[in-house]
Amino acid sequence: MSAVKVEILQLPHGAGLTLPAYQTAHAAGLDLLAAVPEGAPVVLEPARYVMVPTGLSIALPEGFEAQVRPRSGLAAKHGVTVLNAPGTIDADYRGEVAVLLVNHGSAPFTIRRGERIAQMVIAPVSRAELVPVSALSSTERGAGGFGSTGR
Repeated sequence: MSAVKVEILQLPHGAGLTLPAYQTAHAAGLDLLAAVPEGAPVVLEPARYVMVPTGLSIALPEGFEAQVRPRSGLAAKHGVTVLNAPGTIDADYRGEVAVLLVNHGSAPFTIRRGERIAQMVIAPVSRAELVPVSALSSTERGAGGFGSTGR
């Protein structure tokens, strides 16, 4: 498997934090860390959301995106997940990577500096060419929507 080279810039408020890393040899996502101030953790109350800085900016090669996804442990243990999952970072974006976390749990959740808050997956992107037609081909499913295939 060949690696995609992604340029990464650690911003001043991210200084001292480790760069995103894969936790196992076959992990798909790089862990993103919270770049909140050392002495000022963020408390995420139930039914609230917050934008958490990572202290990082990236430059993806053309034809790739970064997806910001939840960490299953945070969701399972605390009900904390990525609100807009997966969040998409486009190849032409150069701002800070931030994570929009939401607390679906029943207790406040404290986000401390350096805590693993999400994962980032680098993926290829296909661009579609939309072709207007007067009718679509038929399928067995047809126009069956939500829950229609679970009979």
